[in-house]
Amino acid sequence: MPISATYRPDPQFPSLGAEFADPVAGADFPATTLRFRNDRAAATVGLDTLSDAEWIAHFGRFQPLPGNIDPPLAQRYHGHQFRSYNPDLGDGRGFTFAQMREVGSGRLLDLGTKGSGTTPWSRAGDGRLTLKGGVREVLATAMLEALGVPTSRSFSLIETGEALERGDEPSPTRGAALVRLSEGHIRFGSFQRHAYLDKPERITALIDHVVALYYPELDGANDRPAALLSAVIGRAARLTASWMAAGFVHGVLNTDNMNISGESFDYGPYRFLPHSDPNFTAAYFDHQGLYSFGRQPEAVFWNLQQLAGCLSQVTDSDPLVDALNGFGPAYRRELMAAMLRRLGVKRRSDEADAELVQSAFKGLAEGGDRLRWEPFFFDWFCGRDDRALAGPRAGLYAAPPFAEFRERIATFDADRPERLADPYFAAPEPEELLYDQIEALWAPIAEADDWTAFHAKLARIEAARVAWRFSPA
Repeated sequence: MPISATYRPDPQFPSLGAEFADPVAGADFPATTLRFRNDRAAATVGLDTLSDAEWIAHFGRFQPLPGNIDPPLAQRYHGHQFRSYNPDLGDGRGFTFAQMREVGSGRLLDLGTKGSGTTPWSRAGDGRLTLKGGVREVLATAMLEALGVPTSRSFSLIETGEALERGDEPSPTRGAALVRLSEGHIRFGSFQRHAYLDKPERITALIDHVVALYYPELDGANDRPAALLSAVIGRAARLTASWMAAGFVHGVLNTDNMNISGESFDYGPYRFLPHSDPNFTAAYFDHQGLYSFGRQPEAVFWNLQQLAGCLSQVTDSDPLVDALNGFGPAYRRELMAAMLRRLGVKRRSDEADAELVQSAFKGLAEGGDRLRWEPFFFDWFCGRDDRALAGPRAGLYAAPPFAEFRERIATFDADRPERLADPYFAAPEPEELLYDQIEALWAPIAEADDWTAFHAKLARIEAARVAWRFSPA
């Protein structure tokens, strides 16, 4: 079956040269069983017309797409991992596979892999991904997209027929190759590598590349490094606020896990909040709570400071400091906007918006473990107290801790209230993605190769996405 006429390959990353990536080959897997293909995402880059056999050839056997990157490129980068600098990083189990233009917008999008085999940066690893890890990432990206969070999209998941040994889950466990679609895979750590090697000319080359492809509006800026930092800060503030409104904990906010385009990606030990808890952590190894839910804005700002330190090799520090000082105000603005989107109400004024959001957080905190995070936003969507006060949590909302919130949200107008006519909102409970639910979805796959519950869950998340109609934040 021919690739759609809307497919527009545009492989730009190879132009950066040999100091930024290494040519690699995908692993030769013993089997390739297609478990998930995202045809909605594929249609945005003209790849939805591929047959399953062609899909597996490209995304399980890594045959190059026509006119695209050949061979694949494993990117070089460094990074702070839990704030300890590591110069031995890089794409250790993935590579940049293809770049193409998005239908309609013309944005340059990447296809990157995870679990595709060893590279020069694999260190002692096997370059593989567990099937469970792939299932978890597919679910994470679907849920985050439904909630309007800027995120990579899981494009393909193919089981590889390998038995993997892992120390943090029952082994041997099944292997998989994941492909994700995102707006670039250039990380904060990409800049860190060249700063560490004291190669300012490479930092400048990377800045020029990023501006040309992802921030063309900055082309005429007098101080490109500072302008780029300011733009990245704006996107990082929007992303962080979206996580907080979604009750999402990334889990591993290292500098190599933050990219220059402001999208969330590379999901490992993530969690969604069961209920309001600023100290809630996602990674079992985050013993100090460095990346706990409530500390995520702090973690993102710290990472931005490291990026600024790299850029200081090619421009004066003062404008970089000025840009960094803009993160706090930008994050507060974005948090107000993200919370209003989640509540489905229109802006009133800075003061009124802030008071509503503060009262929402206060109510969530007072509700404790009696009030789950996601149902709160479902119950109060479009500010409809008649829904909230007639539902399963009516007793909580009628109690004194919610008096201020009830009073404030009553003064806000609904944003697109016709959304409430969707059948999704007639259900007593919203779609959630809590840890125990993911484990319950995995159990029949592990025990009986039964994928029914997994695909049913994705269908329900898609129904939620259509109902909420959030545009990416």
